Amino acid sequence: MPEIQLPHNWNTRPYQDALWKYLAGGGKRAAAVWHRRSGKDDVALHWTATAAFERVGNYWHMLPEASQARKAIWDAVNPHTGIRRIDEAFPPEVRKRTRDHDMLIEFANGSTWQVVGSDNFRGLIGSTPIGIVYSEWQRADPVSWDYLRPILRENGGWALFLYTAKGKNHGYTLYNTALKRQRDDGSWFAQILTVKDTGNEAFAEAERKDGMVEDMIQQEYYCSFDSANPGAYYGKQMTAAWKEGRIGRVPVEPGIPFETWWDLGMDDSMSIWFTQTVVREIRCVHYYECSGEGLSHYVNYIDDWAKQREVRPARHGMPHDIEVRELGTGKSRKEVAMTMGLKPIAVAPQLDLESGIEQTRRILPQCWFDETECERGISALTEYSKKWDEKNKVFAPHPDHNWASHGADAFRTMAVLHPGRAAIVKPAQDRYSRGKGRGGSWMSG
Repeated sequence: MPEIQLPHNWNTRPYQDALWKYLAGGGKRAAAVWHRRSGKDDVALHWTATAAFERVGNYWHMLPEASQARKAIWDAVNPHTGIRRIDEAFPPEVRKRTRDHDMLIEFANGSTWQVVGSDNFRGLIGSTPIGIVYSEWQRADPVSWDYLRPILRENGGWALFLYTAKGKNHGYTLYNTALKRQRDDGSWFAQILTVKDTGNEAFAEAERKDGMVEDMIQQEYYCSFDSANPGAYYGKQMTAAWKEGRIGRVPVEPGIPFETWWDLGMDDSMSIWFTQTVVREIRCVHYYECSGEGLSHYVNYIDDWAKQREVRPARHGMPHDIEVRELGTGKSRKEVAMTMGLKPIAVAPQLDLESGIEQTRRILPQCWFDETECERGISALTEYSKKWDEKNKVFAPHPDHNWASHGADAFRTMAVLHPGRAAIVKPAQDRYSRGKGRGGSWMSG
């Protein structure tokens, strides 16, 4: 193999130096919240090329969806040079073979690099990566990190999260976690770079002239987590929940009955919200989502959760398809669930999607969320959006069916079934009721 210096014919921009130096110094975890057109993916590609020749292993560049990976990374061309970005980062001289069909490059030293999607991470786990770039992390399925993190921890691998803001979803949570770790022990790198920081405010001004909505400009170019997601069904409601302090610590109150609200997903996946209702407050105290498990797993999970917290169920809200009978047994899922002890079960009426979404919007102002226990559910409600029509540059009149759909659908079950007005039970202790001033709020604990 001829002598090729990596990174190849490329240098960092001044504002990219801090991240590069962190990684080159052995850093393992980085959250770079950088504005659009800041060169995030270029840094990642050239860093991966360097890393792949320092340590032999498998490396991934992960997009939210596998379907977008080819256009965004594999076939992407640098407009300044007219050369494919992957050819600039991984010159042909360092490759052994290139497989276009599965977007994989094998290097001469035995390392591999592949473009993949977080929507298909379960099918990729067997290849044990030692370096992962999460591009557009704010849109990715956050559970993928829960699955892959143990692999990197075991093999000493690294993960680089690249993204802009998209409301206070899992991207917001990750950045705050990274910032705390950076301050505490230096185990993470955390950085926000806006167009003001990089001297590229002209980018934002050009978008304003072209008609981009201000919320999107604030997210994409000023990395604002406070702006509502354009196209998000519940963006304004979730933004209000953060501003009004309704997302934070929401403890389970022993003795007050709880309710569960379900979505029955495809491939046996389930999403469940756990709530307690006190006067007119709907307290979302827990969220659980899993796939590949039978119904008994979820029944046992709820039973264990309730016993640990000394609470009992008031009812379990299910979508209308719980009553569909299976051809093999002639029994409905509802009947099976009840024989397992899951009762009483309330079944939501079959409403059109628009009506269910509107009911969800109306009930959200009454909801309080435990930020830790409901982290994935909060992200789902924040992310649940209309599908973007890239060709016509408009939002389609229907949802983008992705990882966020399950949590949003389960919450819609609650919105359709919950009375939303009458008190179910009063607080058992005055210390949880609202008092005059901040000291009397049950959220202040």
